[in-house]
Amino acid sequence: MTNKKGRRGFGNIRRRESGRWQARYPGPDGQMRSAPHTFESRRAAEQWLSITESQILRGEWTDPERAKIKLGVYAEQWVSQRPGLRPRTVELYRWLLRKQITPHLGGVELGRLSTANIRQWRADRLAAGVSESVTAKAYRLLRAVLNTAAEEDKIIQRNPCRVRGADRENPEERPVLSVAQVFDLAGKMPERLRALVLLAAFGSLRWGEVTALRRCDVAEDGSWVRVSRALVEVPGHGLVAGPPKSRAGVRTVIIPAAVRPEVVKHLKTYVKADPLALLFTGERSGTAIRRPNFSQRTRWTEVVANMGLKGLHFHDLRHAGNIWASKAGTSTKDLMARMGHDDMRAALIYQRATSDADERIADRLSKLVDEHRRGGEDDEGEPGSLAPVT
Repeated sequence: MTNKKGRRGFGNIRRRESGRWQARYPGPDGQMRSAPHTFESRRAAEQWLSITESQILRGEWTDPERAKIKLGVYAEQWVSQRPGLRPRTVELYRWLLRKQITPHLGGVELGRLSTANIRQWRADRLAAGVSESVTAKAYRLLRAVLNTAAEEDKIIQRNPCRVRGADRENPEERPVLSVAQVFDLAGKMPERLRALVLLAAFGSLRWGEVTALRRCDVAEDGSWVRVSRALVEVPGHGLVAGPPKSRAGVRTVIIPAAVRPEVVKHLKTYVKADPLALLFTGERSGTAIRRPNFSQRTRWTEVVANMGLKGLHFHDLRHAGNIWASKAGTSTKDLMARMGHDDMRAALIYQRATSDADERIADRLSKLVDEHRRGGEDDEGEPGSLAPVT
């Protein structure tokens, strides 16, 4: 805006020896700054100042000097300063930065990142043979970092991560085990690990959750288990106990009555009387079970291959339990509470409301086991059938 004497009310403009026009303006902190480039005409410089003034008045202005920080530096700070990240998540984020993001975009200033840059980066990753799943994870991390830069730190005006569909994964379908297959698999495990397989399947427990269970987390009659923590492998630190994967992961799960005798037997045979004694330990070490040791001790790869389930993951036990529970006629909310899935801020409300529904789920699962033991046909999933992972 220009006053009657021809002077602007915001900022100033002068012509340089080159003939181009330079614009200067006071930032919100009162410090005078120059436009990032010069202009061909006075009018162009005035228009730029008008836009900048409007951005400052609306609270949308960003400091161009701060936008010169390199993405790699900012992203590392973002991970270090992010509150509440689990050790496993920090490990994943730093791996994605180190392998997928920093070598290719880490040297770019935040203010120079564009949607075109990010679209090309994603295409290059896929062309280099990086899986769609890993690329999507890297993109989601990049988007979260830049969203903080735009929305919280006001370093850039908008998040350039606007590549449609780049955040989506299309994971391969996982096998859905039948009740008969789970009991067959459990029977092929060392006796001290049989209950581990059954709890993972019929309790819908993650590996880190089931291996972190202590005597105090399990009812003496095997009727429920309380999930309040999870074990994660942290490089340089070994197994570390931390919170479950999400807020909703803290939960009490009702165990089907037909499986409870197996839990009680395990408690009496293999678990020390100390309330803090781990439910599952190494036979010799007496310490928590590590996944590689479990696979080696149980000959997991060989066993599942001989069962016609080559490539079966331990997590597929939880997946099977989720599928069975979903067929028990329960609501999505109750099912999510049993699985420990976090759905925005309502997860704890779902959890408190699910006790009766969880009893119904457990009863239905018990009926499936009883049908299997009577030799009846298992109608809850054909061996090797496929369904999407949830």
